[in-house]
Amino acid sequence: MNNDSIIMAILQEQRVETAIQVQNVLTKYGCHIRVRLGLHDAAIDSCSPSGLILLQLCCEKSILQELEQDLVAIQSVKVKYMTLDF
Repeated sequence: MNNDSIIMAILQEQRVETAIQVQNVLTKYGCHIRVRLGLHDAAIDSCSPSGLILLQLCCEKSILQELEQDLVAIQSVKVKYMTLDF
């Protein structure tokens, strides 16, 4: 799976409460993250409680599964991913 491109979406339903835990997990797997993009609704007077992080990963299937398990162990965090093999 090393040459494939894995796209992972991480939904944080309670972004403020889970941000530190999610960041710690992403730091743990940082060598396998090629691209990271964080999205949430922001305005001058408010900030969305939910957030979406998109990752492009380069890793073996076992690492992918460990990362997913570590993330879904955090309450209010959901994960989906797909492999692109052009």
